[in-house]
Amino acid sequence: MSPIISASQLKNLPAQNLIILDARVGKDVYQSYLEKHIKGARFINLDKDLAEIGDNAAFGGRHPLPTVEKFSQVLSNLGVSENSHIIIYDDKNGSNAAARAWWMLRSFGFENVQVLDGGFQAAEKEGLEFTSGEETFDKATSIKKEGWLLPVVVLEDVENELESNSSTVIDVRDAYRYKGESEPIDLVAGHIPGAINIPFSENLDENGKFLQPEILKAKYAKLLIDKPEHLIIHCGSGVTACHTILALDYAGLPIPKLYVGSWSEWSRREGKEIAKDI
Repeated sequence: MSPIISASQLKNLPAQNLIILDARVGKDVYQSYLEKHIKGARFINLDKDLAEIGDNAAFGGRHPLPTVEKFSQVLSNLGVSENSHIIIYDDKNGSNAAARAWWMLRSFGFENVQVLDGGFQAAEKEGLEFTSGEETFDKATSIKKEGWLLPVVVLEDVENELESNSSTVIDVRDAYRYKGESEPIDLVAGHIPGAINIPFSENLDENGKFLQPEILKAKYAKLLIDKPEHLIIHCGSGVTACHTILALDYAGLPIPKLYVGSWSEWSRREGKEIAKDI
């Protein structure tokens, strides 16, 4: 199954086993969900459902992964079962929580999970049915897992891989953040020494839709020529990095490792070198 689905395809999907997740983020986002969402969509919260935010971002970053036990309970509360076909959308071309939810669901063993190309806006344009208020649905039986199935790395792994030149570390933040010109979210501007910059926005066309798989595949082949084939992807807090992992999977390429702590962890960890390209 393709990890990307268009609004027109979603419009024609049978309702059986279908679960739509609204993964928008922002101030008063739940109120926005209550005011308008795709009919049947169930709200999933980045900070509460897709992360386990700790006291110190220097250890785990701003959006550490929750335990698999906690995520299992989240899925149960949302009525997600092992035979569900799950569609996720946000309103930022998948770069907010939709791609993160996709990664977590795939890493939890789900195969039938897709991100809505163009998100909320594409659904509106296509004329999908919207509604307001709460959605009612039954809980599902909890699914048990021993751990995340997709590869993740920690800060020390990133250091070792860079030192041995055995992996290519890709920073998907905007170029101005990578270069260290300014930093709107984290405490320090710059990037991990040795990481290269391929902004996640380059996965999209001028209309905010994902580039076609063959274009993405050729693009990354060109960008990564002569570089180690093993990839580690990171961003600010391990959320937007999933957008590039999603794009690589859509292109038919192997799913790379995710550095969840990302720049939010590295930049706060005492003694870590920080590079700038100003």
